[in-house]
Amino acid sequence: MTNMYYSKQPDSAHDVKNLSVTLLGERFDFLTDSGVFSKNMIDYGSRVLLSSLDFQEGESLLDVGCGYGPLGITLAKTQKLAVTMVDVNERALDLARKNSERNRVEARILTSDVYENVEGSFDHIISNPPIRAGKSVVHAILEGAKTHLKDGGDLTIVIQKKQGAPSAKKKMEELFGNCSILKKDKGYYILRSVNA
Repeated sequence: MTNMYYSKQPDSAHDVKNLSVTLLGERFDFLTDSGVFSKNMIDYGSRVLLSSLDFQEGESLLDVGCGYGPLGITLAKTQKLAVTMVDVNERALDLARKNSERNRVEARILTSDVYENVEGSFDHIISNPPIRAGKSVVHAILEGAKTHLKDGGDLTIVIQKKQGAPSAKKKMEELFGNCSILKKDKGYYILRSVNA
């Protein structure tokens, strides 16, 4: 039985819930389900990541591994970005589509294993990477970002220190020649590299 959220079609029994939350000062309603990441609450790492981001209205954003959509939908609504969200998990994407409608947000939502079906380049790429899917998947998110960022664009991720923040930082420095720690909070690191 595949109960991992990092699978194309989770086969765990449905358990749909509604989360009503305030993120960046706005109210949101999110449908969640079993077989998706952090179904019972917006995880702390995502909250720390959101609190670290300040983008310009109209800029383009790619949310890699979007799950049911809390990051992309929140940023589309609060910062008025042109958002594309991708995930490999069909159940999560179905929820993300419903959640963008529920929260009256327009976003492109695509099935994509990391960058497989992503076209074009973006001002910003964000990810709360699926750590349990393994280091190779996390590194694929970091490596592929380079070809999907505009010049001067940035990649921002959240990762726990004990789940590989130091090695992710090293990898980002290798790829981009820079990586700054925007914030540290309860073991979560917000890492950013600029595509200089």
